[in-house]
Amino acid sequence: MKIDPLKYMIRCLTACLILLFSSNMDAQVTVDEDDNLLNSTIDSTKLQELRTGSKDKIKVDGIAAVVGDYLILESDVKKFMMNQKERSSDPSSVTVCTVLRRIMENKLFAHQAVQDSIDIPVSRLQDNTEQQIAQMLEQIKSMSKLLEFYNVDSEQELRDKLFDINKEQLLTNRMQSKVTDDMEVTPEEVRNFFESIPDDEKPIFGTEVEVAQIVIKPQVGKKERQAVIDELNGYRKDVLEGGSSFRSKAVIYSEDKGSRSKGGKIVLSRDDAYVQEFKEKAFSLNEGEISKPFKTEFGWHILMVDKIRGRQRVVRHILRFPEITQKAIDKAREKIELIRKRIVDGEITFSRAAREFSDEEETKEDGGQLINSANQSKRFELSKMDPKLYTRVVNLEKGEISRVYQEEQRNGKKVFKIITVTEKYDEHRAKFSKDYPKIKELALKQKKLDELRKWQKEKAKDTYVKINNNYKKCGFTGNWLN
Repeated sequence: MKIDPLKYMIRCLTACLILLFSSNMDAQVTVDEDDNLLNSTIDSTKLQELRTGSKDKIKVDGIAAVVGDYLILESDVKKFMMNQKERSSDPSSVTVCTVLRRIMENKLFAHQAVQDSIDIPVSRLQDNTEQQIAQMLEQIKSMSKLLEFYNVDSEQELRDKLFDINKEQLLTNRMQSKVTDDMEVTPEEVRNFFESIPDDEKPIFGTEVEVAQIVIKPQVGKKERQAVIDELNGYRKDVLEGGSSFRSKAVIYSEDKGSRSKGGKIVLSRDDAYVQEFKEKAFSLNEGEISKPFKTEFGWHILMVDKIRGRQRVVRHILRFPEITQKAIDKAREKIELIRKRIVDGEITFSRAAREFSDEEETKEDGGQLINSANQSKRFELSKMDPKLYTRVVNLEKGEISRVYQEEQRNGKKVFKIITVTEKYDEHRAKFSKDYPKIKELALKQKKLDELRKWQKEKAKDTYVKINNNYKKCGFTGNWLN
């Protein structure tokens, strides 16, 4: 079955993009300044963004509610509701009332974040927006289709729309974190939470597995490594001595898909999640300086500091991968096939082989054991596992070794792997002692949810909230109608 790449991309992004409902979306129904939903204290410039040429009228497509400085349009409620019904296992549970309440909660968090002057990294948001556009273009290869989907006329309008969406999402997340980040649960609270659940309603945990892997990487030869260093030195010389544009070089030659369309531009601070070698180089140079070639786990780089903004650096870089010869690829495959044979024949354990031979530094010392990033445990629930890993694991029994397979890593390099299931836990109803870490996680989530509801109820009293009469029949609780 063929999948339209644009439609596929849209389905992946819709949940995030529709959830936030930027207040400057297109408008259809006329509302004048006497409309009882509009608070006179709302900044008139925000309403001016919705004007369509008339000095006396504001075109909107019907306002469902106003929360603080945010308008919630009826069309946005409908869009989000349609999306939720498509994704829900029980579409009948998705109603206009539940959807509107969720949107209002998000708007309240974003509004309060602004009132509390919660800091947001504008430069990083702009950088993320550029990366989003680059990633979408990588899939659909057409800016005109992208503009058509978002119903905007120019690339700048698209940037502005995505920036507003990302900004509101970040404000919401940071406000929620401010309310709940310091919360913990005691063992007694965990037990009370678990015992409060009737036996026949206690959660059922799906089949879980613990997985280990051995990774063998084709090695780069000296000749190929030196070739890429010489290449980068040539680009550096062209810029420093020949007056060439670093930006143009990055657009043409860089193999970093995320930044090359922007001329290799990246905005970063010391706390950002970039590899240490990259950050060290970025913060060791003065404005305008270009580094000599240096290596990270992603490949070889040269880096130029474009601007220094306080604690941030605006840099440009060119990433190149040394060529991996077929001889190196064949040698790596032969090596891992031999390792697998020795394990299957009982000459060496999987754990010991991982420690001695695996090229993956993050896992080798722990015998190749993978850690679930969602909860930092060794267990992976099959139904929630990454699809690629799931296909490799689902048919393996405990102790069984997979066949050798090739996989492309996030840095674009291809490696060879074998995996094994070190433990397997069948589907079962939750037991306190056996599933304590998961029950603790659920108890903490519930405690945070209760705190967020309490916060929402208090803040709704102090925030301008107006709900269209058509939606008041929803009977919202939590001071929304006060």
